[in-house]
Amino acid sequence: MRILGLSAFYHDSAAALVEGGRIVAAAQEERFTRKRHDSDYPANAIACCLERAGITLDEVDRVAFYDKPFLKFERLLETCVAFAPRGFRSFRMAIPIWIKEKLFQKGLLRRKLRAIAPEVDWDTRLLFAEHHQSHAASAFYPSPFREAVVLTMDGVGEWATTSVAIGHGNELEMAREIHFPHSLGLLYSAFTYYTGFKVNSGEYKVMGLAPYGEPKYLRTILDHLIDLKPDGTFRLNLDCFAYCTGLTMTNGKFDALFGGPPREPDEPLTQRHMDLAASAQAVIEEAVLRLTRSLRAETGLPNLCLAGGVALNCVANGKVLRDGRFDDLWIQPAAGDAGGALGAALTASHRLFGEPRPSVSSGRSGAGAPPRHSRETEHESGNDPSLPTAACGTDAMRGALLGPAFGLDEIRATLDAAGARYETFGDDALIDATAEALAAGEAVGWFQGRMEFGPRALGNRSILGDARSPTMQKTLNLKVKHRESFRPFAPSVLREEVADWFELDRDSPYMLLTADVRAERRKPPAEAQEALFGIDRLNMPRSDIPAVTHVDYSARVQTVHRETNPRYHALLEAFKDRTGCPVIVNTSFNVRGEPIVCTPADAFRCFMGTDLDCLAIGNCFLRKAEQDASLKRKYAESFEPD
Repeated sequence: MRILGLSAFYHDSAAALVEGGRIVAAAQEERFTRKRHDSDYPANAIACCLERAGITLDEVDRVAFYDKPFLKFERLLETCVAFAPRGFRSFRMAIPIWIKEKLFQKGLLRRKLRAIAPEVDWDTRLLFAEHHQSHAASAFYPSPFREAVVLTMDGVGEWATTSVAIGHGNELEMAREIHFPHSLGLLYSAFTYYTGFKVNSGEYKVMGLAPYGEPKYLRTILDHLIDLKPDGTFRLNLDCFAYCTGLTMTNGKFDALFGGPPREPDEPLTQRHMDLAASAQAVIEEAVLRLTRSLRAETGLPNLCLAGGVALNCVANGKVLRDGRFDDLWIQPAAGDAGGALGAALTASHRLFGEPRPSVSSGRSGAGAPPRHSRETEHESGNDPSLPTAACGTDAMRGALLGPAFGLDEIRATLDAAGARYETFGDDALIDATAEALAAGEAVGWFQGRMEFGPRALGNRSILGDARSPTMQKTLNLKVKHRESFRPFAPSVLREEVADWFELDRDSPYMLLTADVRAERRKPPAEAQEALFGIDRLNMPRSDIPAVTHVDYSARVQTVHRETNPRYHALLEAFKDRTGCPVIVNTSFNVRGEPIVCTPADAFRCFMGTDLDCLAIGNCFLRKAEQDASLKRKYAESFEPD
């Protein structure tokens, strides 16, 4: 069976294709339209998935949508009635959109599908899953576990905001839920809004800002905003929030609790905002820990899967792992709504049609280092769609490298048309040139193989730098990414060497776990530096790899595996050969407010619009100093800040 999964019409539209229970392709619409968090019908993402499989839409057996629009509309109506008359303003603005577009999504989807495949009976081929069921399926079915507890936490689906499912083999049964308006995701989004960042986009900024502060407001939140029970269940004090009745997340009572109105986006960040971020983060961590501890005690199951937007909080994930209640943990890399497209397809494939899951390992996912092999064969095997689904013996996501790829002829044609000056290298020479540039302190755009699915660049659409450089974080933030200086960067590290550099000895291929830099790699602060607070701590050298060491000595670790990404693994090996360090900076190939680059043309535009020094795109290598200066452009201004 071929199942096409779709998510759309809220944010992060996406498509995913599953064939015979195996994940073939998945992509987000924003990468093609260049519109961040694009919510429109994912026509381009669908075309990408079909092209990758070499099929047409009429060869798809079922299309599965990731949630049920009528249940969402039911929530809108019941919320309006429950909070009447206060909710009338938001209801008045929402109802025309629902009546015109969202309420009749089944008909809209049928029309869109019929426009491409008019001979197909879409009345019978179109299926709908519930939102949290899709999230849970996206986490359990690709995981390495035959049985697991699945915890989904987000803002809200139809009604559910937190849910528990139990997975056994092909079966995935929803056990219980916490319903809107009580939501950990919306609580965190309230602080995202209050600290001046964009909701559904800036939550990771709150997480990144938190280590600069102290959780001074933790008690205030627990006393006045959330009634958090010992088992992790909770209720919010809705008197302090406006999302049920207004057009903002918080209200005057919330302002009074925390000493003033929300920060405007262009206002400077103060220590108070950092303390607020630290406090919100501490509450989420405590809630998640209470939930996971109670679930292990209740079910006795040894494995935990996580999905939903809250599962992108890698700091909380790291604390769950270190808490040790569960033997093992697996997190869906596309944990937000984009991953719902994949979950809907997997639900239909495994649960509805009974297709067997691909073989998965029965042990822990922290597999040992793989055997070595020649660099010359690595690149081809890394992009070969015939590779086993569970390529590194850990999961079925294929390293989340599920999007489009571009051949050398197509890359060269794009560069030639743009007037680029470049060299074409063999595999080894390209690796060597890139490693030399990194070791020399240069910032490199790295565009290789299939595009990643999910919000993280994992070594195929990445900007890379030397993690040993004390200035690299500032350089990349201000001159390349054009974003806030406090934002941390993640390290990519050879899987076989991760334990030598971080307090972690297991797989973390999707950049979804934080771990501390090992004590022997840290640099003790000078006496004058010990007195620094907040953002003043930013430029303090903290370790042998300062560009990826956050102010609390933590890092969002990505382990790089030879089986899932051999070319990136080879680059790290080459960098280590030159420097003795198997760690480099990895951040997404884009600027602030821009989706991650998708095509060679996207990559070249971003290269010429930023202070990147080099671009390695396929087997082509470009140096900025050799480019025609007239091709440079003011690039960051093309995108609305996130």
